[in-house]
Amino acid sequence: MLVLSRKKGESIVIDDHIEITVLGVEGETVRIGISAPAEVDIFRKEVHLAIQEANKQSAASTKDHIQALMAQYQQSVKNEK
Repeated sequence: MLVLSRKKGESIVIDDHIEITVLGVEGETVRIGISAPAEVDIFRKEVHLAIQEANKQSAASTKDHIQALMAQYQQSVKNEK
């Protein structure tokens, strides 16, 4: 992990197109501003982790899902005859 010190109003640049600016510091809270192209997704870590978990759950095939798909397939084959 790269650790940098910045003061209010100072920035860092990532890969020539993402700029992170320290907007203010109040106690233990640091406010930052992020300028990035629209195609770059930016999430707080806890939101990112929740999205990843939801994606894992929705992508997981369960026995019930497979059985339901097989039943639908068998019904569609039956209807074609």
